[in-house]
This record gives sequence, C-alpha cells and structure tokens, in this order.
Amino acid sequence: MKKYYAYCIPETKASGICDNWEECRKAVTGVEGARYRGFSTRSDAEHWITAGARYGTKKEMLPGIYFDAGTGRGNGVEVSVTDEVGKDLLSLVLPKKKINKHGKHLLSVGATNNYGELLGCRFALEVAVKKGIKRIYGDSRLVVDYWSKGYVKMEDVMPETIELALETATLRKEFQKRGGTIEHVSGAENPADLGFHR
Repeated sequence: MKKYYAYCIPETKASGICDNWEECRKAVTGVEGARYRGFSTRSDAEHWITAGARYGTKKEMLPGIYFDAGTGRGNGVEVSVTDEVGKDLLSLVLPKKKINKHGKHLLSVGATNNYGELLGCRFALEVAVKKGIKRIYGDSRLVVDYWSKGYVKMEDVMPETIELALETATLRKEFQKRGGTIEHVSGAENPADLGFHR
C-alpha cells in the first residue's frame, strides 16, 4: 500500500510531502523541532501540514461527509452518513421515520452490505450538495472506485443495485463537475464507520 510522509520544520516554516520514507528521513534527520508523520493518502498529508502539523493521540479527520454500512446489530444492514466528528447527517435527506434511534437508516431484509455502502454514498452526495461541501469519504473500495462511477458487473448484482449505481454515478458526475471529490478512507479512520466489519 502506498504511503506518504509529511514533514514540517516550524522554525524555518519548511514543509513537504514525500513519496518514500528515505526522502522524508533526509529532510528531518538532525533538524531540531522537525515533525513528520506517515499517511495513507496525499490529501491527509496535506491536511496535516495545513492544520499545523500537530501531533495528537487522535487523528484529526478531514472536513467532509463520511459514509458507511454495516450489519452488526443483527437487524439487517444499516446506513450511516456523518460529518468528520461523527455527527449523523441523514436527517438532512431522509424523513425522520426512515431513521432509527441510532441515527442510521435500516434497510429492508435481504439488502447486502455493498448495497448499503452504495446507498450511503448516494445519501452522502445529496448531503454534500445540500450543505455545499466538496469532499466525501467512504471505506468501500468497491463503491468509491467502481459502483459510484457506474462500473458494475451487470450479471453479478441485483437489478435494484444496478439502478442505484447508475443514479449514484449521475449524481457523482455532477458533484465532480462542481469541484467535488469522493475518496477512500480506511474503516479505522471513518467516523461514519459502524464498527461491524473491522
């Protein structure tokens, strides 16, 4: 897995992002007060530098909309859409009766987790447009890299999944035309994560 290394030297205000540890090591070795940290995405590294290159016990999440789905409560697939601090946002796009007591949307029996992830992406797009937010994050590579772009193996999924993928792809294209992005984030770093598949 590709890693990015961000560094900052507060005294000189020098900073940068390296594609490998050796390059970063050369920039910080022997430099008093140098700070550095590894990240799984370049955008996370950029955000860390922009936010002051501070160390902390808890990762600071990038501002944006986050989505996930999970089955851990045993009642079926739940869909979660939150902001970077974990505040539930489904009430912005769904009526109250479609949101359970946990702030999530419970799908009907028989729905798959992947379908839930795709629906979460669609809801996240609707919330982002409504709030004027340009960044969306999800921890499903299948949804982020394929289904939300309309790339679905038609013979492998149910017709309703194909329909949802095509609708979501249309929303995503419009969102991206306006400067929006959808990026992958690990489940461990996703504030919308339901914790059911770790």
